[in-house]
Amino acid sequence: MSRRLLIAVLACLAAPILGAQSKRPITEQDLLRFVWIADPQISPAGKDVAFVRVVVNEKSDDYETSIWTVPADGSQPPRALTSGTRDTTPRWSPDGTRLAFTRPAAGSGQVFVLNLAGGEAQPITDLPRGASAPIWSPDGTHIAFSSTMKPEDAEKKDPSAPAKSDVRVITDAQYRNNGGGWADADRPSHVWVTDISADGQIVKPRQLTTGQYAESAQAWSLDGASLFVTSTRIDEPYFYPAKVELFSVPARGGDLRKIASVNGAINSVRPSPDGARLAFVAALNGTVERSYDQPDLFVANADGSGAPRNLTDKFDFDINGSVGGDQGAPRGGRSAGPIWSADGNSIVVVAGHHGDADLVRVNVTTGEVGTLPESHHTVLSYSVSANGQTAVAVISTQTSVGDLFVLNGETGAAPKQITHLNDALFSTLKLSEPEQITWKSFDGKTIEGWIMRPPDFDASRKYPMILQIHGGPHSAYGNVMTHEFQVMAARGYVVLFANPRGSSNYGQDFGNIIQFHYPGDDYRDLMAGVDEMIKRPYIDAARLGVTGGSGGGLLTDWTVTQTTRFKAAVAQRDIADWYGFWFTADFTQFTPSWFRKAPWEDPADYAARSPITHVASVKTPMMFILGDADLRTPPADGGEMMFRALKYLKIPTVMVRFPNETHELSRSGAPRHRIERLQHIIGWMDKWLLGRSELYADAK
Repeated sequence: MSRRLLIAVLACLAAPILGAQSKRPITEQDLLRFVWIADPQISPAGKDVAFVRVVVNEKSDDYETSIWTVPADGSQPPRALTSGTRDTTPRWSPDGTRLAFTRPAAGSGQVFVLNLAGGEAQPITDLPRGASAPIWSPDGTHIAFSSTMKPEDAEKKDPSAPAKSDVRVITDAQYRNNGGGWADADRPSHVWVTDISADGQIVKPRQLTTGQYAESAQAWSLDGASLFVTSTRIDEPYFYPAKVELFSVPARGGDLRKIASVNGAINSVRPSPDGARLAFVAALNGTVERSYDQPDLFVANADGSGAPRNLTDKFDFDINGSVGGDQGAPRGGRSAGPIWSADGNSIVVVAGHHGDADLVRVNVTTGEVGTLPESHHTVLSYSVSANGQTAVAVISTQTSVGDLFVLNGETGAAPKQITHLNDALFSTLKLSEPEQITWKSFDGKTIEGWIMRPPDFDASRKYPMILQIHGGPHSAYGNVMTHEFQVMAARGYVVLFANPRGSSNYGQDFGNIIQFHYPGDDYRDLMAGVDEMIKRPYIDAARLGVTGGSGGGLLTDWTVTQTTRFKAAVAQRDIADWYGFWFTADFTQFTPSWFRKAPWEDPADYAARSPITHVASVKTPMMFILGDADLRTPPADGGEMMFRALKYLKIPTVMVRFPNETHELSRSGAPRHRIERLQHIIGWMDKWLLGRSELYADAK
C-alpha cells in the first residue's frame, strides 16, 4: 500500500458535500441519528464487504446491531443480510459462499451460518454458556470458537436437587471487571471446534483446550491441522508483568505446544501466505517495570523454531495504535492486525502516529517502515482479501463518524469510499474543522494539540474556552470524530484538546516519562497550552473551563487544586484518592507501574498525588459525572469524595449519577444517558462561563 494511496484517502475524506442547503449547529440529540460501521470483512475474492451496522433504537434506549453487505466497488448501496438486532462478528467462509456470525439464542450468544445463496441463517452451536469469536478452517468444513462451557452445563438438572448456593467465594485479587461484573475464575474461556453439517443439523462440538488457564483462538494453520491460540499460563498473573504466549493445538485434540514467547503480551496473530511464518503484535515489558509499553510487530516461525524477530524495534510509534474519540461503534467489534502481502515480503498494519492512526507497510526482511503521511484520519478497523491485494477499512476524521474505504494494492487505484451512511444527516450540520497546533512546555518538550472553534467563528469576538483532558493516561486525542467537542464548539466554545506527556503515539520515552509522576508534569504541559491560547485575542482568559474523563477526570481534579484560573470544571469518572483506588479498582496495581510500593508502604507518595489531599485549595465550581456501575474508577474513591469535601467547603458543586452505567458511559452508555451527560456538562459550563443555564440556574 503506497504512500500515494494513503494520501488519496485524505483527499476523498476532505471532499466537500455538494448541494447542501441551509445548515444548523450539531446538537447532543443528533447522536440518536448516527449510524456506525464496525468490523468490516472483505470477501475472500475481494468482491463484497460484510460489516456490522449499529444504530440507536430510541424506543428501547439501546443499540441494534445487524450484518450488512456492500459491493467492494461501491456499485450498489449497502443492504441488510441479517434480520437480527444483536448480530455481530461476520466471518466469510473460505469459498465466500457462507457467512458465520454470532447472535443471541438459547439464552446466550451462539454461532450462526448464513448461506448467501438463500435461506435463513442456521445455528451451528447451542451451548448453554454460549459461543463467540468464530473462525473458519481453511477448507470451510469446521469453525473454531470460544466458550466458557463446562461439561456439567449440558447435564439435565434434577428439579428435586437443592438450589445451588449463590454465595461467592473469592480467592483472586482481580474478581470484578468493568462492564462484565463479577469474574468467574472457575470458568476460563476455552477453544472449541464444531463441524459444519451438510444437512444444517447442529453437530456436537469438541473442546480443544481445558484446564485452569484461558485460551483465545487466533488463527488456523494453513493445512487446517491445528489452531494457534494465545494464553497466559501463570497463576495469579497480576503479580507479574504481562505475559501472553502463543501455542498451537491439534484440531482433533491434543496437548498445547508453545510456538512463540516474548517478554510481553502476544496478540493479533496472522499466518503468512505459505503458512511458514506468523506475524503478531506484542508490547514488550521493560527491563524495569514501566507504566507504558509501546507495541511492536513481530515475525516468528510457525513450527516454533528460532526466536521471534521484532521488525519495528527501531520504529518509535505504536503498532496497532489508536486515537481516542467518543464515536467508536457501540458493541460493534473491531477487526485489525497484520496483513501479509501475497508474496510474504511485507506486512501492512496500523500505526498510531501522533494524532493519526494509519496503515503502513513494513518490510519483513529489513523491518523498514514506509513513510508515514500526514493523513489526518484514524483507521478504526480493517480486513483484507484472500490474496492480500484488496483491503477495506473504516476511516474516521474529526468531522466524520466513519465510512468504508476500499484500497487495491494490485491496481494502484485511489482508495474508494463505498459507504456514505451519515451523509444525509451531516449535510445539514455545521461542523468545525480543528486547527492543529504545537507549543513548548516548561522543559522545552513539544506538545501537540488541536483548537476547535465555533462553526461561525468571528476572530473579532471574545470566546470562552474549554480544556479537554484525555484519559488513559496512555492514550491520545487526534483525528477522529468526537461528538462532545463538536457540540461544545456549536454552543459557542473554543475547545482545546491536547496530548501531554504520557500520551501514546509519541514514542516509548514520551509515554513512559510520567511513571511515578502522575499527575504532575502532564498538568504543566496542559497549562502551557492554555497560556499559549490566551495570547490569542479571541480567547477570554476570564472564562475558562476544564473537563476530562477517567485519567482526564483525575487531572481535572488535580488542575483545580493547583490553579484558580478555571471558572468551571467537570470531572468525569475521576480518581480523587489513589490510596483507596489501589484497593477498589477492577484491575490491580501489584506491579510498580504507577507507584513503587503498596499504599501502606509509602502513604506519603499516594497522598501527595491525590487531589483529595489538596481539596482545600479548590475555588472552582465543580460537577462530577459518575456511573453507578463503574468498576474501573469506583465513585467512592473519586467524585463522591470530592463532592462531599466541596460541600463542606461551601464551593458550588453538584454530583450527577447515571444508574447502571459503567466506565464506558461516554462511548457506549445508554443513548439517552449519553445525551443527558452532554447536557449536564454543557449546562454547568453555561452557568459559570456564560452566566446562563436552564439546568443550573439555581446551583450553589
